[in-house]
Amino acid sequence: MTLEVHSLGCRLNLAESETLRGLLGEAENLVVINSCAVTAEAVRQTRQAIRRARKARPEARLLVTGCAAEVERAALAAMPEVDGLIANTAKLDPRAWNVPPSAPVPETRTHTRAFVQVQNGCDHACTFCVIPQGRGPSRSRTVAQVLEDVARHLDAGVGEVILTGVDLTSWGGDLPGAPRLGTLAEAILARFPALPRLRLSSIDGAEVDDLLFDLIASQARVMPHVHLSLQHGHDLILKRMKRRHSRADALGLVAALRARRPEIAIGADLIAGFPTEDEDAHAANLSIIAELGVVHGHIFPYSPRPGTPAARMPQVEHATIRARAAQLRAKVAETRASWLAAHLDKPLWVLAEKGGTGHAADFAPVRVPPGTPPGALVEVIPTRIVEGMLEA
Repeated sequence: MTLEVHSLGCRLNLAESETLRGLLGEAENLVVINSCAVTAEAVRQTRQAIRRARKARPEARLLVTGCAAEVERAALAAMPEVDGLIANTAKLDPRAWNVPPSAPVPETRTHTRAFVQVQNGCDHACTFCVIPQGRGPSRSRTVAQVLEDVARHLDAGVGEVILTGVDLTSWGGDLPGAPRLGTLAEAILARFPALPRLRLSSIDGAEVDDLLFDLIASQARVMPHVHLSLQHGHDLILKRMKRRHSRADALGLVAALRARRPEIAIGADLIAGFPTEDEDAHAANLSIIAELGVVHGHIFPYSPRPGTPAARMPQVEHATIRARAAQLRAKVAETRASWLAAHLDKPLWVLAEKGGTGHAADFAPVRVPPGTPPGALVEVIPTRIVEGMLEA
């Protein structure tokens, strides 16, 4: 039987899972669960994935890695379905898997878009987060290493590269001279003039350097799509989270970007029901969606994570958390619907993917003409919206 790698959670896990497929390509009868621990729900889904995989492949060796393999190590090791755990910090090392060392060749499933990991770990101490426990301190890959990965993906026919990391905008802080992410992005654009699209995954607005800001605001090959690690819209909650930005900081950053590049689409991570969140704080969380114009929203109902300061704070009732999360999602859906409608009857350049779909530069989902090969950049003039997707 062939290798299977199941990925849960963040974009970085997706990127690492692709690398694992290349690294472990010769392994036989092996199932890998690349787990997530960002919320209690993510841990529950990890357990479900383990049980499903064991049921489907009872004869296979089943190994678990990822953040849950660190944060929930004892509990996962005790599951009868699990044959072993691989440390998250060691999962890209061939020696951890007992396979012959070789240069991993990341697999590109769609041949259109590729995640390139530039950084791992986090040095911050947000009160709700266990990711530093699962990923360790911030560690940057060198410019040369990143350029090598980008070149490999371009050789495979990729049309868009997405830079990703646990704390992407902290890239470079541990390298000689402490370069900033803007320097890396500029190096990629200069080295690969034929790269059509460079996209950033989630960024911390408090860490955006001047060069990165200028590239996002003015460089056509840097996609007009900014996803903010926002977490909340109320200043007191942000302080209790130990975030390093204020509501005004987020609003100011987006206003400054839109003043230079009006078409920029904004995404954001928001937590519903953080401890001590009252109705006023929730209202601020709700209102910042419209004020920022959030059209790509990742809404997380708060769940206490073991060993975090937030888990010891006064908790919000579960039913209230669920209701507030639903309200946040509804508000994002409202702003997204208006945003999609604004694309109608206007030409869009779309990078085609498998299944007859693709994404515009601002990450609007678009159905491409029948027969469009994956990887093609095609112009589409959408005339309607069908099930949340633009269509010609």
